[in-house]
Amino acid sequence: ANLLSIKKEKVTQYLPGFPTGQQYQSALFWADKIASLSHEDPQDIYWLAQCLYLTSQYHRASHALRSRKLDKVRPPGWLPPICCNWYAAKEFQQALDILDMEEPTSKKLLDRSVKEENRIQESDWEMTPASINSSICLLRGKIYDAMDNRPLATSSYKEALKLDVYCFEAFDLLTSHHMLTAQEEKDFLDLLPLSQQCTEEEDKLLHFLFENKLKKYNKPSDMVVPEMVNGLQDNLDVVVSLAERHYYNCDFKMCYKLTSMVMVKDPFHANCLPVHIGTLVELSKANELFYLSHRLVDLYPNNPVSWFAVGCYYLMVGHKNEHARRYLSKATTLERTYGPAWIAYGHSFAVESEHDQAMAAYFTAAQLMKGCHLPMLYIGLEYGLTNNSKLAERFFSQALSIAPEDPFVMHEVAVVAFQNGDWKTAEKLFLDAMDKIKAIGNEVTVDKWEPLLNNLGHVCRKLKKYVQALEYHRQALVLIPQHASTYSAIGYVHSLMGDFESAIDYFHTALGLKRDDTFSVTMLGHCIEMYIGDTDAYIGKTSYIGKMTSFRVARTNCLSSVATLTNEYQTSSESNISTRTVYRELYKMGFRGRTATHTSLRSPCQCQALAGVV
Repeated sequence: ANLLSIKKEKVTQYLPGFPTGQQYQSALFWADKIASLSHEDPQDIYWLAQCLYLTSQYHRASHALRSRKLDKVRPPGWLPPICCNWYAAKEFQQALDILDMEEPTSKKLLDRSVKEENRIQESDWEMTPASINSSICLLRGKIYDAMDNRPLATSSYKEALKLDVYCFEAFDLLTSHHMLTAQEEKDFLDLLPLSQQCTEEEDKLLHFLFENKLKKYNKPSDMVVPEMVNGLQDNLDVVVSLAERHYYNCDFKMCYKLTSMVMVKDPFHANCLPVHIGTLVELSKANELFYLSHRLVDLYPNNPVSWFAVGCYYLMVGHKNEHARRYLSKATTLERTYGPAWIAYGHSFAVESEHDQAMAAYFTAAQLMKGCHLPMLYIGLEYGLTNNSKLAERFFSQALSIAPEDPFVMHEVAVVAFQNGDWKTAEKLFLDAMDKIKAIGNEVTVDKWEPLLNNLGHVCRKLKKYVQALEYHRQALVLIPQHASTYSAIGYVHSLMGDFESAIDYFHTALGLKRDDTFSVTMLGHCIEMYIGDTDAYIGKTSYIGKMTSFRVARTNCLSSVATLTNEYQTSSESNISTRTVYRELYKMGFRGRTATHTSLRSPCQCQALAGVV
């Protein structure tokens, strides 16, 4: 009897979660002995199963309950721990069957008579009814997630958070797995019963913390921290949230500054790693990424982000795509729902123009990341590269419906309009994208927007706005000075304006940067011929007028033939625009980016993946 009287004190002394806890083997030893002394009292068997679970002996824990038929009789508060044993043992259907026997909001679960029947007091469990119900819904969502039933998983996570607004894990799973669109996340946050379950101060705090986890496609703004909380500005999660905002808006230097500060304080911060990896890729810091990836693999070989980092390194250094695929595949094997790895895996095929394999990876990412627009964006891009503009437009429209204010998506929709010959619509969409970018940083200074400026130049040229076209192309040169196609585009506009001397200079510059540029070679020859004809000596008024008339006709015919010869150039230089992303998990984003012929535009994805992306 004396031994039985001290059983609870002895077990709880060693169970984790107490100040003197973390001694799992000691807890298991005492739980086993007390269960024998009490002749296998149900409550003591539950404690034994819990200790087995904490020591990662999941099948033993399941057997301990099943052999005594305790999986049929569940006291309040023990339903989540019981099902966790089957969940950890990957017996998902068994765990789901147990949960399905009990409604999460069932009165039976909280019925006092049931507690008395099982000789268990509510104080023993230190859980409120709402916490128990929320835990059940959370576990149900995890099981559905593991069984690839994302709609039911989403509903379960939502229900868990409504029952207990402090259940952050449910909110984190909803956002990190991109189960909701940006607008759906905002709407769901507004519907949470914060005011009913929290005080006014707690309401403001929770709203602030949850809001920082939402998708960040908008302008980085100053954080308004609740007054009653001091020092939250320096909280690492809050700093990472701000870094993500800078990353998604292509301010990689500021993002790198913030993530580096976090990595110094916490070298393996889980939320920071995908963003930091994506930033290292964007800034081409290969050595730093190499060192980080090796440390992660050594310390966390079973964490998908470790192999994601290795895959991103090989994808970044170039000509190592097979190695990148090997490690990215390992990351997806460890966690099938890791979206940034799937996006990066697709990039590894896309850089080799393996469109079918790339789209297969992007389709998988799209299924796993319903609320992220990046997979749809990349699928549309691949269809565009295979000259299937109708399917490209369809997927771009889906991406635009998810992220209607993302300038990357607006840019791609404009490219499709350009391909379809709708110059006015293309110009409007390009300008709208430009306005979004200026709203982010007041000016276009990131080299990733160079294709947008060049494309504005192309569409203005189509609309015969030659002066504006030259201005946009020159702005593009400021971002990427040594780009041959930009020089050839400027030369082309000058030739259409009749300024053959300037055109010749720009085509020469383009060929100096890229000798095998067929368009520049062809145009240079025509411009030289036209320039020679344009500089004939004055030979009399009448003859001169006749000479100039024939010259204009010849120039028109020549430029008409040049326009025919430049169809291939226009298709590749104006339409082959590439937007690539992480971690935009993706995403949390991870690595994002791949280049394409002539021009490239890489989208933060909120990968995303290649949180990513990341």
